[in-house]
Amino acid sequence: MLRTHHCGELTKGDLGKRATLAGWVRFYRDHGGVLFYDIADSHGSTQAVFDPVATNSEDLDRLEKVLNNIGREYVITVTGVVRDRVEGTTDARNPTGEIEVLIEDAKVLNRSKPIPFEVAEQKNSMLPGEDLRLKYRYLDLRRREMGSNLRFRSKLISCARRYLETQGFIEVETPMLTRSSREGARDFLVPSRNMPGQFYALPQSPQLYKQMLMVGGVERYYQVARCFRDEDSRADRQPEFTQLDMEMSFVEMEDILSMVEGMYAYVWKEMFDEHLPTPFPRIELKDSLARYGTDAPDVRFGLEMEEVTDLVKDAPYEIFQRVLSKGGMVTCIDLKGSLIKEQDTDGSVGRKQVDRLIDWAKSQGMGGLTWMRMTPDGLSSNIVKYFPEEVRQAIVERTDAQPGDLLLYLAGPRETVLRAGGQLRLKLAKDLGLLEGKGHQFVWLVSCPLFQKDPATGGLTSFHHPFVRPVGDVIPEGKDCANGMGHSYDLVFDGSEIGSGSMRNHDPEMQRKVFGILGMDEATMQKEFDFLLEALEFGAPPHGGVGMGVDRLCAMLLGCESIRDVIAFPKNKKFQSLVDGAPTKVEEAKLSELQLLCLADEDD
Repeated sequence: MLRTHHCGELTKGDLGKRATLAGWVRFYRDHGGVLFYDIADSHGSTQAVFDPVATNSEDLDRLEKVLNNIGREYVITVTGVVRDRVEGTTDARNPTGEIEVLIEDAKVLNRSKPIPFEVAEQKNSMLPGEDLRLKYRYLDLRRREMGSNLRFRSKLISCARRYLETQGFIEVETPMLTRSSREGARDFLVPSRNMPGQFYALPQSPQLYKQMLMVGGVERYYQVARCFRDEDSRADRQPEFTQLDMEMSFVEMEDILSMVEGMYAYVWKEMFDEHLPTPFPRIELKDSLARYGTDAPDVRFGLEMEEVTDLVKDAPYEIFQRVLSKGGMVTCIDLKGSLIKEQDTDGSVGRKQVDRLIDWAKSQGMGGLTWMRMTPDGLSSNIVKYFPEEVRQAIVERTDAQPGDLLLYLAGPRETVLRAGGQLRLKLAKDLGLLEGKGHQFVWLVSCPLFQKDPATGGLTSFHHPFVRPVGDVIPEGKDCANGMGHSYDLVFDGSEIGSGSMRNHDPEMQRKVFGILGMDEATMQKEFDFLLEALEFGAPPHGGVGMGVDRLCAMLLGCESIRDVIAFPKNKKFQSLVDGAPTKVEEAKLSELQLLCLADEDD
């Protein structure tokens, strides 16, 4: 080894020891001929000092020459004796801040060009632009925060692996060069040189292979799987990502949910030494949409929506009547008085705050926002006259409104109202600081349909994917098939979906029926899924599983603004790899070898 200690290891317990450190020179300072160096590695940093008077070196001139020619981010080793820092120069923020190494020898292992940005610890507001950091990602990874993120990610995956292996799971790698099929997104295609004009696809997920593993008797499989999807760029989306994938045979849905809960409880104990309460709450999709306005609800704060359409349907309030005549809805959020920061002298919510909320609702595509205050004498606003006393009382009972509360109403088309209500909940939570000290919360989203309407074609498409097993192994006939429910579930963490899974169709005839409802004829089924259908015909066991996003979970636990901060070499917002310039054009000789130029000429 080139060193005896890491740069974050030495303490006062090592005083008087001779140590050799190796790392990068973060800073250096010359104080009247006494040279100070901050030497850093992945474990921390230590101050090393060259003092010509105090240093015990056999070749002082050579050592001084070496040290005077060291620059920022040079890779060096230093050897010397551990001693106390001078009184008043200790650094309480650094675990090694009470000691320093008096340099007796030093070697330059490699030099560095001037660095394009600072890699020493600094506030996020001082960081350079992300594209510059991604271009020089190998330098960005030297930052303490980035190294810590990668170690956190590694530990989380390691904990999950240990738990699954104690539960009888085995890790199996599935192919990266696969067959193109419909799984919900566009495939990345890879041309075959040996079979010109034919292509592999990079896997969107290990879905079909893990199902065939169940047919093969593996029974309990897991994999830290690389997945690839050629999708449009969105916040926190990468064209290649990592998911923790698992599948189980001879189980029911509850067995899978329980296994996932046990895994996360184990991870929480190992990572944070905290007890994670299980089972996780289960919320049906329809209730999640009605109460939280989303299929990925954050349930850590209140402010749930309460539909009041039935209560106000006969009230002569023109705005509501106009909405309801078009089949719309009215929902209400009770903003508790104890949460309101800006109040008038009478203790009610301030008018300026109400006006800001109205403007915000308009920015979300709503006509506005209607409100009522709850006072000791009942509901009060400039519109309560349009609502009979019995209607007002019914609203108070349904919302459990108390004096000081502010009732916020949204009215319009159902989808628009629910979406805006969900965003209003999040805005209020952020503005009022309702998530401070709330910790984290997992939730299962259950009771999802098999199909949903495709807005582009008007036909049916899969709600999750085409392999979900119907509830009761029955799909309603005819037009009612759209009402069929599936054994599928999503895992939601702090208001973001981090996992999705289902029980699978193990009956080949049921799988064919689902394909048929999705518009596939027999020829299409054989073209795209003949291998899966044939595998199911050889005694497939009941099975199901789940895939969980590693990148997003790590980013959320670490408080990162982007999943790119927990991925070693991510793509930027345009899905470019700035560190190596991918994607790039390929020389014509390589394209010709793959006969792609010939194919392009024929298309022209």
